[in-house]
Amino acid sequence: MRRYSAHTICFMSILLLLVATGCSDPDESGGNPGLTAPVAVSVAPLTGASGACINTIVTATFSKAMNPATINSTTFTLTGPSGTAEMGQVTYNVASNTAIFAPAAALTPNTLYTAAISTRARDVFGIGLANRLVWTFTTGAGACSGVGAPAVVSATPANGACPNTIATAVFNEAMDPTTLDTSTFTLTGPGTTPVNGAVTYDAASNGVTFTPASALVPSTTYTATITTGAADLLGQPLASDFVWTFTTAATLCQPPLPPNSVNPANGSTGICSNTVVAATFAQAMNPATINPATFTLTGPGVTPVAGTITHDVPNQMFVFTPTSTLALNTAFTATITTGAQDVAGNALASNFVWTFTTSAAACVPPPPPTVISVSPPDAAMGICPDVVVTATFDEAMNPATITTTTLKLAGPGVTPVTGAVALDVTGRIASFTPASDLALNTVYTGTVTTGAQDLIGNGLASDFVWSFTTATQICQPPVPLGSVANFDAVAGSTVTNTGPTTIAGGDIGLSPGSAVTGFPPGSMVPPAVMHVTDPIAAQGQLDLTSAYNYAAGLPGGAVLSGDLSGLTFTPGLYKNSSTVILSAGNVTLDAQGDANAVFIFQIASTLTTLGSTQVVLAGGAQAKNIFWQVGSSATLGTNSIFKGTIMALQAVTLNTGASLQGRALARNAAVTFDSNTVTAP
Repeated sequence: MRRYSAHTICFMSILLLLVATGCSDPDESGGNPGLTAPVAVSVAPLTGASGACINTIVTATFSKAMNPATINSTTFTLTGPSGTAEMGQVTYNVASNTAIFAPAAALTPNTLYTAAISTRARDVFGIGLANRLVWTFTTGAGACSGVGAPAVVSATPANGACPNTIATAVFNEAMDPTTLDTSTFTLTGPGTTPVNGAVTYDAASNGVTFTPASALVPSTTYTATITTGAADLLGQPLASDFVWTFTTAATLCQPPLPPNSVNPANGSTGICSNTVVAATFAQAMNPATINPATFTLTGPGVTPVAGTITHDVPNQMFVFTPTSTLALNTAFTATITTGAQDVAGNALASNFVWTFTTSAAACVPPPPPTVISVSPPDAAMGICPDVVVTATFDEAMNPATITTTTLKLAGPGVTPVTGAVALDVTGRIASFTPASDLALNTVYTGTVTTGAQDLIGNGLASDFVWSFTTATQICQPPVPLGSVANFDAVAGSTVTNTGPTTIAGGDIGLSPGSAVTGFPPGSMVPPAVMHVTDPIAAQGQLDLTSAYNYAAGLPGGAVLSGDLSGLTFTPGLYKNSSTVILSAGNVTLDAQGDANAVFIFQIASTLTTLGSTQVVLAGGAQAKNIFWQVGSSATLGTNSIFKGTIMALQAVTLNTGASLQGRALARNAAVTFDSNTVTAP
């Protein structure tokens, strides 16, 4: 059994507290906690919108903070008819997690446009979108007043603000700093009395700040104004003045709470001399204010201990790592002073102090940290060249030791790959994001060196080395399903069922039809629900149309045989200009060791599988990455087994006993079941 010292157990409790308070992401990354792929929570113009202003800007807001360097004109594109690319400026708003495409000129009236954000758009941990984000909209006849101009998307403070508050506004795009000063951003009190202050602009967040020269008056209403003199980088001014008011609190604001846990614990003894010292706050703190001057460690006679300070991503846990091992059998005092401030600028009410005593003898160190899994796996083949490389440890690591010198990637001849390294919020998953796509059909070697250390300074016992080989061609991204990914079945006219069909893992949607029959005897496994001619079903049909058009419009592709029987397909795009059948036996889809490999089949007419045939997955292939675009209708034979998402222009029919691990999506006609099992991929 592995034994942990008191300080290690305390650190585990800190990490558990972080998890319990929502600092970690759910596990949606194949077993790697914290590596949740970002998703778009809203887009503008809306998917399928018509009558959009020709002077619109195009935006996508994400579920988490993104790496601004990966939001650019390469990853965020806008195309018109025939795939013609629009010129424009791409920016990223840090405060609202919004990517913005501002066209260089007005769009063409009454024209269909396609916006796309590729999987190279990554969050701050290097995790890319799970699927390429694609949506379409159609412009109207002309321009809209004020559209295309910069706009304020958020402003602070609100009522009850601290008298020592600052006023801030965040724009939806990059602004010209020379147009933001005390003449365009003003703060006034009662009777329009001007407040003296300074105005600063932060290009990273597109945010502007008004800092009063002195604290405001309590219980007083103030008016903040940003005038039309504020302009973006293209010289476009605000459409109108942006004005908001707030009333200050009656008293000075409460200071931030002191740390709610520390390591080592206050008054603890027998602490290993190679410990690190940590404090965890209940609220986010300003990391610039927690530094060697405000976070100190001293020994006997107030002798200062040299060290470095690091912090986690939420800015709540701060770690002091001594430069050298602490003296044995010695009392130490850790202090965080009133110079430490929260993100609103409020300082601690008093110094926070705790003490601990080191052990009388050197501690027997616990086993060194180990790498328990890597991605891509060792010896994996066919890996997409836009891969993010990760290493997962068996315990939390010191973020200061996870760098490009301790997590490395090299190509042939030990040629180093340039990239960025990050450690996730659990402290256990390190990621390496290459600066550009890797070369095709090439062996790469990942290395985690012994310089990677845990929270008590133990490094790996030896370098951890593994290798993988990239694919022979550019990987096909998945079809962007949008909200229709939440459905097991969607129909345009009717949904009918005979017998004990079971729908598990996804909903059933019907739009614009209204007739659903056969449930019961058919059943839906909770939390699956039925959406009949409601807004959710309507949006599902819109997103199905976009996904279908996207898949049908993909250029190129290998020739797809008219009969799939006995054939094996590797990842990629395949095309048939007529009908496709599976007349006997099996068809195999082999991912060649890449669990993210994508298969897309373009079928111009019907897709039919005969009785007892099967789609077999091999080499790590997953049903969620298989897409069948069918230009007419799809029919699955009696007792057949099928895998993947079927997107049919007309109907989808499952004959008696057919099993589908995927989705039955019909744009215009019916979905028909007969004693089937349908499970979401």
